[in-house]
Formats: sequence, C-alpha cells, structure tokens
Amino acid sequence: MTLSRRTFLQQLGMHSAQLGLLSTLPAWLPAPGNALSRSTPEAQGVASQGILDFIATVEKEKLNVHSLMVLRHGQVIAEGWWAPYAADLKHTLYSLSKSFTSTAVGLAVAENRLRVEDPVIKFFPEDLPATVSPNLAAMRIKDLLTMSTGHAKDTTGPMAESPNWVKGFLAQPVEHQPGTHFVYNSGATYMLSAVVQKLTGQTLLDYLTPRLFKPLAIEGADWEVSPQGINTGGWGLRVKTEDIAKFGQLYLQKGVWKGKRLITEAWIDEATRFQVQSSGGSRPKETHDWLQGYGYQFWRCRHEGYRGDGAFGQYCLVLPKLDLVIAMTSETSNMQGIMDAAWNHILPAVGKSSPASTQSALKKRLASLRLPLAEGTFNSPLSEQINGKTFQIQENSLGIQSVRMDVKKDSVQLILKDTQGEDRIEAGLGRWKFGRTDLSTTPLKLTQTPVPGETLTPIATSGAWRNENTFDFLVRFIETAHYEIISLHFETGKVQVKFQRSLSILDGKPDRRPTLEGTLTA
Repeated sequence: MTLSRRTFLQQLGMHSAQLGLLSTLPAWLPAPGNALSRSTPEAQGVASQGILDFIATVEKEKLNVHSLMVLRHGQVIAEGWWAPYAADLKHTLYSLSKSFTSTAVGLAVAENRLRVEDPVIKFFPEDLPATVSPNLAAMRIKDLLTMSTGHAKDTTGPMAESPNWVKGFLAQPVEHQPGTHFVYNSGATYMLSAVVQKLTGQTLLDYLTPRLFKPLAIEGADWEVSPQGINTGGWGLRVKTEDIAKFGQLYLQKGVWKGKRLITEAWIDEATRFQVQSSGGSRPKETHDWLQGYGYQFWRCRHEGYRGDGAFGQYCLVLPKLDLVIAMTSETSNMQGIMDAAWNHILPAVGKSSPASTQSALKKRLASLRLPLAEGTFNSPLSEQINGKTFQIQENSLGIQSVRMDVKKDSVQLILKDTQGEDRIEAGLGRWKFGRTDLSTTPLKLTQTPVPGETLTPIATSGAWRNENTFDFLVRFIETAHYEIISLHFETGKVQVKFQRSLSILDGKPDRRPTLEGTLTA
C-alpha cells in the first residue's frame, strides 16, 4: 500500500534538553499554556518498557521515525524527537491531511452547507464536461469521502495536468458505479477541498482555523495549494507532532474539547467506522492494516482502532478501547513496520508497569534520540587546497554557476551561486548546524505544489569527508519528511557536484537532477 500511495503523487526551540525537562515533570503538573497535560507511563497504566522496546525496534529496523507522542487518558506519557527534528517544528503530513479535510466537510455538514448525499456535479456546473456520464452524475460527496468515486485508478496525475484541477477531475472517465469500487484517490480529496471553498469562500485552512485549529491551540499551520489557490486537501498540510496528537485526542473524545463540542459525535462515528472495504497488499487481512476498511478519509486499523496516515509514516493512531492515541512522523518505506512495532510493543504495555529503573531509562532515552550524522572524517589533505576556492560550473538545468567551500574549525560552508545570487549552507562537523535556505524543497517531495508564502526553509546540516576527495553535506529540511545529500568530489582543478534526495535513496534510484561539472577559476 505504501508504494501505491507514493505513486499517486508522482504522475528551532524545544530540543533535547527541553524534552528531558518535560519528561521529568511530575504527573500532577499541568501543561504550560495550551499544551496537552503531561504525565508518566506508569501513572496512566502503561509500562515504560513497552515504549523503550518500540524505540529499540524502529531504530534497529531503520524505520527513520522523526517523532513520537503517546497519550493515555488524555495525558502525554511519552514524547521524543529524533534530532535534528524538534517539538516546535511543523512536519509535512502527506495523506494524514485527508483526515483534516474530512473534518472540514463534517463541520460544513453540521452548518447545513451540504449533505454527504449531495451529487458532486451540483457544486461545479461551470466545470462539467460536454457530456456528463450517468456514473459521474451519480457521484456523491460520500463517494469522495470513501474513495469509492467509481474511478478505475487514481485521478491525481491527470487532474493536476489540467489548467483547472476541478475540470481535470470531472473530465476523467468514471468506469464503475460510484459507491461500489474502492480506489485510493487523492483527486477525490482535492474535490472535497474545492467544495468547501466553493461553499464558504474560504480555503480549508482558513475555514478550519476558527473552528478547529484555534480551539486546539494549533498555531502556524500551513497547507499547499493548487494553481487555483485551493488547498490540496489530500496532502500538503503541515502541523507539529503535538497538533497531530491533539487532533487524535479530539476524535477519541468524540469531538469535545475542554468541555466544548467542536465536531458532532454523529460525524465522528460515521467518519471513523467501516464504510467500504479497502484493497491491496500481500499480507493476510488479519495482519494487514490497509485491509481493515476505510471510512471518511480515515483508515480502520487492527485492534479496533482507526487512523489518519500519510506517505512515509505520518500517523495519528486512535485506539478507543485502550483510551490511547499515538502520533508519529517519519520517513520510511515500511509504513506497516512502524505500526507493527506499535502493536507489538506499546499496546501490550497497557495495563502493566515497569520498575523505577526502567522508567528512568525511558526518560533518558526519549531525551537523547538522534538521527545519524554525515558519515566520515572531519579532515582531508585537500581541505587547505580547496578552502575558499571558486569552481565555475558548466551550464546546467539547475542554473548553478559556481560553487565554493569555506572550511572552518568546526563547520564547512557550501556557497552555491546562481542567477539569483548566493545560497549558503553551513554543515556542522560532528553535529547539526541549523539555518535557513531559499533552495527549493520541490525536488525533494512527492508533490509539486507550493506552500503559500514560503521563502526560507529551515534546515539542519551535518558534513563529513567520505574519503579524501569527497565531502558530503547531509541537509535535512526539518519541516518536511525529507533530506538530501550534496556531494562534492574533487580532482586536480575540477569538481563534481551530485545531488541525492532521500526519496531516491529509499527507492534505490538515481536522483533526477544532473551531476554538475566545475573547473577551478584562475
């Protein structure tokens, strides 16, 4: 299922020291400001050993988890971020965005703006094809919500190739009777976003802000947009890990937050229950979390739970019978493996306890989570020869004209010059160096859609000499799921610059960007 989901789109503050402080808060201490309340695993009936075992498993299996937050009885009992990711950073949600889109539809239904039985074509009379097929005419909002539009394949690719995405979606053939055929279809979710915007005159983000985000104290959220200025709906939302956890807790509480109802209980029951049989995958149904059925932009899970999830392991897992919420962000090619680790270790820990020594070990472990730094040494005989020297780059599609490396005591700076000026990336040696860049994140992502207003992107960079002639800049774009490696290979008077994005590394494929060739200037 992970691969099919990835295919559908291919057509800096609270760091470890503060996490350590949070993990030592007494169970009775209320959370500061609008944060969730903190407790300890044992105070809420969960054994610390289970969470330790989960961490050990995802690290041993190299599942590249970026953050973890576990809630029991509405209390945060464990939280951690694998540096350089941190609590105060947003994270690209990919298809976990769909569950927020579903919520917006539920709010619009509660405001009597639409019904799930309404036909889709009702909202876009000016965008219809010359001939409306019976199946297109029969397609309802409910069919968009349940991914049972009647399409034989995902519409996202051809839809996004159209100058008008709504017209592009409506122009696609509808081979099956709507409501009878499940196909994971992010184009359908985009149409839900378009419907909400058509009815309210607001983007999803603006519509949800006073109704969902402000009550939950979710701040700084942003959402990618189509060329028509419509939030993409099926992907592109960025919020913090704690925001994901709040969203899951709101659903667990049947739509009530701090005594105020935000979402109707009827909508939550309808959205999270089995609506249609999902399909795909090779594992038997009883062990496969993508074969448990689909609701309104929520997946059903094993263990009588449900979830929002997104490509590469963005998770909001809700287990009502255990009163448990698990929020995670990641970049993995094995999404099922992350859920398996949660089911195998965290769930069995409910109702059990660990000794004080294990509880202390968990606090220390959560405060010391780290992703690997660039691998290699910090010195090379070439360092002095290339330090501060400019290499002129041959004409290339990236528009890069020259490169230079400035070697410092504990860092190395890369200066890339193009027609817009210079961009500097500084890599820490044996550590992460935080900064911002105006380099585009588009080559790193599955999607080509932009975040409105984003100019400088937060990064954390580590560097090392892979060998005497090659220096690697490991650049993590820390408000996305992704990273890239920029490698400079030096020979006498020449340099080669190679780019490798993390998605290519996961796929075992070469990066699409060209290798740059440069010559030392006189």
